[in-house]
Amino acid sequence: MLPEPFLDRMKGMLGEEYGEFLKSFEEESFQALRMNPLKHGEGAQEPETALTGELYFHLTPVSWERHGYYYEKEDYPGKHPLHEAGAYYIQEPSAMAPVGLLGIKPGQRVLDLCGAPGGKSTQIASRLRGEGLLICNEIHPARAKILSENIERMGVRNACVTNEAPEHLAVIFPNYFDAVLVDAPCSGEGMFRKNQETLGEWSQENVGFCAERQDKILDCAARMLRPGGRLVYSTCTFAPLENEGSVSRFLTRHPEFTIMPIKKEVYVQKGSGHGVETERLRGRPEWIENPVLGLEGTLRLWPHLIRGEGHFAAALRKAGDIEDWVHFDSLNGVEKGIPEKELGEWKEFQGDFLKKNLSGKFLRFGDNLYLAPKDMPGLKGLRVLRPGLHLGTLKKKRFEPSHALALALSPVEAVYVWNLHARDAEVKAYLRGETFGAFGPKGWYLICVDGWSIGWGKLSEGIMKNHYPKGLRK
Repeated sequence: MLPEPFLDRMKGMLGEEYGEFLKSFEEESFQALRMNPLKHGEGAQEPETALTGELYFHLTPVSWERHGYYYEKEDYPGKHPLHEAGAYYIQEPSAMAPVGLLGIKPGQRVLDLCGAPGGKSTQIASRLRGEGLLICNEIHPARAKILSENIERMGVRNACVTNEAPEHLAVIFPNYFDAVLVDAPCSGEGMFRKNQETLGEWSQENVGFCAERQDKILDCAARMLRPGGRLVYSTCTFAPLENEGSVSRFLTRHPEFTIMPIKKEVYVQKGSGHGVETERLRGRPEWIENPVLGLEGTLRLWPHLIRGEGHFAAALRKAGDIEDWVHFDSLNGVEKGIPEKELGEWKEFQGDFLKKNLSGKFLRFGDNLYLAPKDMPGLKGLRVLRPGLHLGTLKKKRFEPSHALALALSPVEAVYVWNLHARDAEVKAYLRGETFGAFGPKGWYLICVDGWSIGWGKLSEGIMKNHYPKGLRK
């Protein structure tokens, strides 16, 4: 049952389209996944090449995300071993739209300010291609943990996961980032069809509360964006107060920002049964009080017009023009790496079991060793869950590699590789933590599924000891 005040507002907003909008709630949601270009299989093959070329699932492209694909009801990608290998991320198709508006280039500094559960953070990482710095933040500790787990599963090497309030980050990182994404906490109206739990949490008062919170988050984001940088604001709600309203209030407070008009053509899905005109995807100034100029350049995705749920996005540019290679330091400066003398066990492991040296800045927290981007900012005073790629644990006279390292490696980077086939029972046994018989040189093996890395095994005396994490076993 949709709330009556919500229906009254939507009827006033949509007019003749209201009936078509209501009918969309009787239809099933569209399911999609996004391939992970960071994940390379055997022969450095990218997931698209393999997964769309073989009959794993029934896939059709999502028009606004080059790595996005719809899958069919009979597909169960969440239960497939390649999901655990990080070959793809299951993501609602409309939620794939905002990241493409950031204009990301490899080597940039990017902030995902409200990053959990990690769909958009991992999407940003795929566009950075392992270069530059991604800071993905989540204020709620439990959700920040899920964000960190998804960063690990997708094999991201250049991300720092933080659990901070936006206000604190804004103090540490003034004018620091080339691009900032604010996928803001909202009333969730756009997810009513997909997640009916959101219906019980909805109220007009909550819409107002969300709008106030969005104002504060956007102000923090503005402080952290460098002159000439790009801020993308998105929600999964239909409420004008939280969409065009939030943008208008922000631009009134921050006249140094301007709206960058979004090209709507890519969202028109011809031949899909959803005949969409670009004009019907634009923001509407008349839906709010005190609108600013340019709101028609914002984007609304409607469930009755596209193959996806309700979403809103606006791209904003901060005034100024600075060369791409010029960056401001954070308040904490740059994080210092540990000296070479502390890397003995790691170097021995690397020499024995990896085909090339991993370069970057090494950080140590207790016995845990991390590989951080070379420009990693100082972490003092920040709650950090993952300061880069977790390489493993430094133990007395030996090094034990982490699950994160296995997921970040491709088979061509490992000295020893053991490949399992997705359709064989051996894979399920491995994911349950079982050992299996194997023959070859002793040592650490990168365990793969159909050529995609999924974890570690250690071979000794004809037995492959299972090092798949106990917390992930099924």
